[in-house]
Amino acid sequence: MGYAQLVIGPAGSGKSTYCSSLYQHCETLGRSIHIVNLDPAAENFNYPVVMYIRELISLDDVMEELGLGPNGGLIYCMEHLEENLDEWLAEELDYYLDDDYLVFDCPGQIKLFSHVPMLRNFVEHLKRKNFNVCGVYLLDSQFIADVTKFVSGCMASLSAMVQLELPHVNILSKMDLVTSKRDVENYLDPEPRFLLSELNEWIAPWFKKLNKSLIEQVDEYSMVSFIPINLRRKADNDDDA
Repeated sequence: MGYAQLVIGPAGSGKSTYCSSLYQHCETLGRSIHIVNLDPAAENFNYPVVMYIRELISLDDVMEELGLGPNGGLIYCMEHLEENLDEWLAEELDYYLDDDYLVFDCPGQIKLFSHVPMLRNFVEHLKRKNFNVCGVYLLDSQFIADVTKFVSGCMASLSAMVQLELPHVNILSKMDLVTSKRDVENYLDPEPRFLLSELNEWIAPWFKKLNKSLIEQVDEYSMVSFIPINLRRKADNDDDA
């Protein structure tokens, strides 16, 4: 059995930085991982790739040839990937043996892991190839500066968890940018009553029923909690050394 990690989250949440840091960390420990970039718009990244979707299709070519915008072009690229799962991807996966660990750096458009089927079908294909798959969802730590943004981030994470049906870890990234660490604990494993009181304080009174329904939805699944990660901490320690 092989192992795979699907790295997802909104654009700008630090997915590629996470993949690069994970690669360096495993290299330091003498462990081997293989990173696959699934973003047809990405041209530069700070890690070696073993598979790259732009070898199959690129967003620039699709936009130029079909006259599509960035979002429509990305969906077209991912549909093309889905159509080639049994050819391009299957051939690439044949190079990896039991116990190999693949990390998939995914595009940041939320629709890909919330309600359109491409990534879900991609996951099912990996499972059929005898890969044990987990999901890692990154959320920018700046979302905790505003409870309304944080709740929307929770709902997006919950949507991805339900859509992909994977063992799932939620990460608050870019913790080095958080100026006040005092309230961080309130958001790592959020208490429904705390979130509801914060929402009611920020939002007009006529939205109280909606706020209550949203928080009950998060609480009902009891799955949304976050692990904070500061990827700069090790870099700063290395510089000091």
